[in-house]
Formats: sequence, C-alpha cells, structure tokens
Amino acid sequence: MRTYSLDDVYATCKRRDSWWTVYFVDPVACRAALLVGNRTNITPNAITVFSLVLGMASAGCLAAGQLAAGAVLFYLSFMVDCVDGKIARLKGTGTPFGLWLDFMGDRIRELCCATGLAYGQYAATGNVDFIVLGVAVVVLDLFRYVNAPQMKRVRDAIREANAARTPPSPGPHEPLPHQSFSHSPVPHQLGALTVRSHPVAAQPSRPPRSRKSRRRLLRRFNKALARRRVRTHLISGIEFHAAVFVIAPLLGQAALIPVTSVISVLFVANEIFLIYRMWLFTRSYSAVPKPEKSREHAPIGGSPNV
Repeated sequence: MRTYSLDDVYATCKRRDSWWTVYFVDPVACRAALLVGNRTNITPNAITVFSLVLGMASAGCLAAGQLAAGAVLFYLSFMVDCVDGKIARLKGTGTPFGLWLDFMGDRIRELCCATGLAYGQYAATGNVDFIVLGVAVVVLDLFRYVNAPQMKRVRDAIREANAARTPPSPGPHEPLPHQSFSHSPVPHQLGALTVRSHPVAAQPSRPPRSRKSRRRLLRRFNKALARRRVRTHLISGIEFHAAVFVIAPLLGQAALIPVTSVISVLFVANEIFLIYRMWLFTRSYSAVPKPEKSREHAPIGGSPNV
C-alpha cells in the first residue's frame, strides 16, 4: 500500500474554501486524513456515516442542554466530514453515491442540530425566542441550498446561449469582416487632406479614477485571499453553521440569540450580495433567446400562426 505524505493530503484540498475550513478545520482534518490514508482501509462512505453519527450525538447533547459537548461534537462531525472527501481524492475511491450520501448527511446533521438546540433551550427556559431561532436557522439553511443551484443554472444558461451565438472564426483564406473589399474604407486624396468614407469610431469613455482604484484594490484583495485558499464571500453557510453550532454554544446560553442574530444578518447580506452579482452578470450578457416555435405542423406554404 502506498505511503502518503502530508503534502499529498494538502494537495487534495479544494483550491478555494471558506476561511473557517482553511484556518480551523483543514489543519486537523489533513492530519487525520493522513493517519486514515496510511494506517487503514476505511472507505470515504464509512467516514461519512461516522460523521453523521457524530452529528446525531451533537444534536442529542444540544437537546439535553449540554451546549459545550454539543459544540465539540458538531466541530468533530464537520472535521470528519472534511476527511471523507480528502480520502476519496487521495485514493481515487470516490463514488457518485458517496456524493449523495455526503450531501444528505450534511442536511440531516444541520436540521437535527437546529431542532435539538431550539428544543433544549426552550425546555430549559420556556423562552419561545429559542423556537424562533431554530426555525430561522432551518429556513436560512433551506434558502441557501435552494438558491445556490438556481443561480448556477442561470449563469450556465446565459453562458451556453452566448456561446451558441458566437460566430465561428474565419478560415485561413477567408477575409475578416473588416477586411472585406466591399466595406473597406477608401481614402480620397484632397491635396494634403485625407478623408475616409466612414467616420472614425468614438473612443470609449474611461472609467473614473475612483472606480479604477476601487477595482484595483478589490483585485489585490481577491489575490491575497486566493494565495491563502480563502473564498471571497466570507460569510458562507460553513461560517453560519460554525457560529450557530460551535461558537455560540461554547460562549454559553446568553450568547445563543445575539450570536445567531448577528451571523444571520451577515449571512443574509452575503446572499443578497451574491444575488446582486448574478443580476449584474445577467445584464452584462444578451438575453437568453426563447426557443423558436416548431414549423413541423405548419400548413404548407403558410405561416405557423395561421
């Protein structure tokens, strides 16, 4: 059996990931993956199931009011969940069923932990606000997983439509459109003055300096994050779950509602920003063409609308 190094394991990490995963999970998960990859024959699916078991244990602790134990178990569950993907990429043992199992395991863990946290605190205090907290976490999580694939579909549809509209490149002996003899500008010599048959195109206006400097600053910021494998959207679902199920429970009961409220606002702001970027993306491309009506059943020689 091949012996893997820590560099081999780090090579399996995602090119860009959440800052919580990069700084607080991967340093532990990579070393755990190195141990599992070199010392055992455990499959990625078995690791996923173990992660789900830890998640259910976390939900049970949260429901029993054991916040610190629930937080530690949730962190371990997420860390183990990161190990299964590294082992799958390291050994090439990933399967399509494993993708489904990993996705469903994450959703079950998050739903059960939100329910356990809300139930445990309501049972201990009788405060209905904790029920609202649990419902809000579930709704926001559901919105994220419904919205993300739909935004991806919109981007893919626009890219495909514009790729289909792109004209084919001319052959080696075919003149480019601006090289056609019938449309080429013919200068007329009038003494020392040269007049062309078509007006010179207006030069595009340059963006203001403030906008250029802002773009340059954002580009540098993005490159700095990329060097550290950190994604640009800093409040993703992973940070949302880490704040609700790890940080807030470790801080104690008094921190549950304030921390969850703050991270929920930041999470919603991040989702609105992503939707705004998608809207800008749709405006920068031409409209997606509607499929033409079939002329298969149209009368011969007539219009299909007749």
